[in-house]
Order: sequence, then structure tokens, then C-alpha cells
Amino acid sequence: MYQVIARKYRPQNFAELIGQEHVKTTLENAITQRRIAHGYIFAGQRGTGKTTVARIMARCLNCEQGPTATPCGVCSSCREIASGSSVDVIEIDAASNRGINEMRELRENVRYRPARDRYKVFIVDEAHQITSEAFNALLKTLEEPPEWVVFLLCTTEAHKIPATIASRCQQFSFRSVDFAELVERMEQIAKLEGIEADKETLGVLAAAGEGSVRDSLSALDQAIACCGAKLQAAEVRSLLGMFAAESLELVAAALGSGDARKMLDIVAELEANGRSLQHFSRELARYFRNLLVEKIQGGFTRLVAASPIEQERMLAAAARFREEDLTRYLKLSLDLFRDLQSSLQPRLHLEMGLLRMVHAGKLQSIEEALASLGQPAGPSSGPAAGPAPSAPKSPAPVKTPSASAPSSGGNLRARLHSTLMEAKQTNLADALEHSELVESGAELVFTTPRMYQMFLKDAAFEAAVKAVMGKPVRIKINVGETAREPQPPARDAGPNQDPAAAERALAHPEVQKFQELFPGSQVRAVRNLREN
Repeated sequence: MYQVIARKYRPQNFAELIGQEHVKTTLENAITQRRIAHGYIFAGQRGTGKTTVARIMARCLNCEQGPTATPCGVCSSCREIASGSSVDVIEIDAASNRGINEMRELRENVRYRPARDRYKVFIVDEAHQITSEAFNALLKTLEEPPEWVVFLLCTTEAHKIPATIASRCQQFSFRSVDFAELVERMEQIAKLEGIEADKETLGVLAAAGEGSVRDSLSALDQAIACCGAKLQAAEVRSLLGMFAAESLELVAAALGSGDARKMLDIVAELEANGRSLQHFSRELARYFRNLLVEKIQGGFTRLVAASPIEQERMLAAAARFREEDLTRYLKLSLDLFRDLQSSLQPRLHLEMGLLRMVHAGKLQSIEEALASLGQPAGPSSGPAAGPAPSAPKSPAPVKTPSASAPSSGGNLRARLHSTLMEAKQTNLADALEHSELVESGAELVFTTPRMYQMFLKDAAFEAAVKAVMGKPVRIKINVGETAREPQPPARDAGPNQDPAAAERALAHPEVQKFQELFPGSQVRAVRNLREN
């Protein structure tokens, strides 16, 4: 009977294990030094070797030559553990044996010595699915088991293991396998299987696993069944529903040129070829993430799961954008992927998402917008240059006064307020209105209530001050009460307005507290509800 590649090439000892050096070293030392704990938790993403390491650990403990970090693999104990038929190594699937009755049965089984081997090993897979009541039933046994018992709990969701259980076990975190190590391992297996596959094809298969050895080997098995003994990258991508780098580079090229029409053509082609738009948006988000990492790293990096040739192409594409642009595109692509998961019109959402990226690339940052307010609207013209006779006159653009112009605190406040309003920074302008401004040499001192302090510390406010002053200026912010204008009396709401009621309302503690929280608020009318 055919045995899938993931099972056929499953590691049988620590030497064959890839990617988990920290786990392998610790367990080997523990076995060598005879410091074997009674409980272990192996946690990590799927396909990283948790159950495999648990079986290797059982072989190390029960090998006839052991306990040893290098089991012989030929004794009856090693062979039975490898085949899953050992009486003293009990594997439990907690997904289907998660109740209190199963744990009580396990607790009874713990009491009896091993039938033949040195240790009785319990491997509990998907341990996080055990119920709270079942964990409580196992708690005392796990804390003080007999000397011949070892518990190995494997889980993909360690945070669901109760703290009372985790504190009684040694916990190991399994990491996703490095892309280069995974490609190397798959290359070895391909040679043993007589499969012809280049680095690019193996890279596609490794990327499909996303750090999971089992998932990558399952993809290799599927590719062999589809394509035979010779694998091509394009065919494998099509089989796995992945997108070639060229299709993703078209999006980057359209963003670089601001071509909205090209974006619509890309979506139309995807739709015509029957490609999954959800998968495309997922791959697009991953692509922008890789471009951002390449831009930051500036060259080949292990942080990107791609071959050196593919990384060179990504680096060339990333060179067309700034880090800020790529960060914005990544955020938009993630939002697009989220929206497409529940969209009834995926083409419409994808088109709008790609067009939004195009327009986002044309946006100017708030810092640049504020800095440009102090610049002339266009190239200056000489004295001889004048408007054409037929050209209608237009109002001159409003310019920010230069730093050399004399300014008092009030004049500077007005100019700064005008600049903020032009930049549509109404929150900052409102904070300025409730603050006192004093010019002290090369320093501007703002005194403001605490609730407005955060607005005056905003980078956009600092940029506006720099634009108005024409140079960087030191800004000092003091928190304190400012001189507020006296509150106007309540206006008469009608012929039946009671002045005494108005006085009582204004003296009410809740009204006074409200006015303290919202400086500048006014009481316009007072109405006696009892008279209605």
C-alpha cells in the first residue's frame, strides 16, 4: 500500500529533525543527564514536528540501549513505537477523547507498571481540546505521577492549556521551519523519490506550506500525482491556486505609474480566467509585505520566503516606492482581503480596493502639505512676465507670512489658526483657541488645559508652526488653566423664563462640572420641566 511522503520520511531520531534545534538540544541533554521530567508540553503551529518529537522521545526513553539520545532503531521497542503498536506508548487523540470519563480511565491506567518497557509514555495530541473538568481530573496525577510515567502533551493552541497544568510541565515552543532548510529537505526527498524539480519549483512548494513541513510535503505529493516525475513551477502554482510573481508585479507597476485603467484590466483578466479573487488578495497582501521587508533590509533576507532570484525581483520592485507607500499599500491590501471574505460581489470589492491603492499613492502626507503652505503656488515670474491680455484676473494665493515679519502673540495665533484651518486640522485649531501663546525669544510657550495637551504635541501642529515661522522653533507646552472669557448669561427662552431658575441651574454642581470639562460652552436657555 502506498505511504504518503510525509509519513514515509518522518524523522525517527533527533539527528533527522530539522528546524527545532532549541528543542532537540534541551531534550538530548535532559536524557543524557537523566533529568527526565514527568510532563512536557510541545506547542507550535501545525506540521512543525510536535508529535514526531514526542515519538522520538518515547523511543529514546524505552530503547533497549537507553535511556539514550540516539535510539538504535532496531530493537523491538523502537520498531513497535515507530509502527504505533507499542503497548507501553499510548497515543490519545484529545479531539475525540476529551471528556472526564476518558481522563478517569487514563488515570486508572497510570497506576499500572509498563508491560515490558522502562517507561509508560502517554502522548496526548490536540491537548487543548480537553475539557476543564477532564483537566481537573488529571491534575493531581499529572503533578505527582508514578516514576514510570511520562506525559507528552502536544497542542497548537498553548494558551488554552490551563495554567494549573502548564505550571506542572516543561513547555517547548516549536517554531516554523526556515524556508531555506525546508527547501533543502524537500530537495533531498525529491532526489530519493526520483523527482526532477528545480529550486524555483521547490520554493513554490515550500512557500505553500508556510513553515509547516507536513503541509509542504503534502503539496509535493499532490504535485507528483498531477505532474509526474518532472515538476514545473508554473504548473505547480496553478495546481495549488498560487499566483505567479508576474501577475503581482503588474499591480506594483500600475501603482508606480498611477494607472487606474491597468488595475481594472488586471481584475478583468483574473475574472476571465476563473481565478479566485480572494486568493489573489491574500497573495497580494503577502507580496506587499515582502516588498516592505526587502525595502527595509536592502537585500537578500531570510525574513522573506522566496529564492534569491525572486528576492532580487522584489527588491527591484520595492525600489520604486518609499517605505511609507509600501506600509500604506500593505494596510489597504489587508483590509481588502478581509472585506473579500464575506463579499457577495468580490469583483466589485477588488476593483475598488485596487483603485483605492492607486489614489492613495497620489496622496500627500500631512507634514508635506503643511510645509508646502509657506511656499509660492507656482514658479515666480520676472518683471517682464505678465498675464496675457485675455486671461481673467484671479485672486492671488494666500501666502504664509515670512519669519522676518513682525508678529505679536495675537498676530501669530491668527496666522497659525488660519494655517491649521486651511489644512483641515480642526481639532488642532480648536486646541489653539483654548490655549494661551507667548513668544519668548526663539521659543513659543503654549499654556493649555490638560485635555488639549495631546493636540499641541501632534507632529502636524509642530509642522504648522514651522511653516508659519519659516524655520524650526522650539515649542514648550505648559499644562494649566487659561484666562477664559466670562460666560454670557442664559438667554431668555420665552416669556415664561424664570431668572431664579436660571441662577439655580447655573449654580448646579453638574452644570459647573460640565463647563469645566468643556471650556467655552454656554448655557443658552433654562426650562422648568415641572411646568410642562
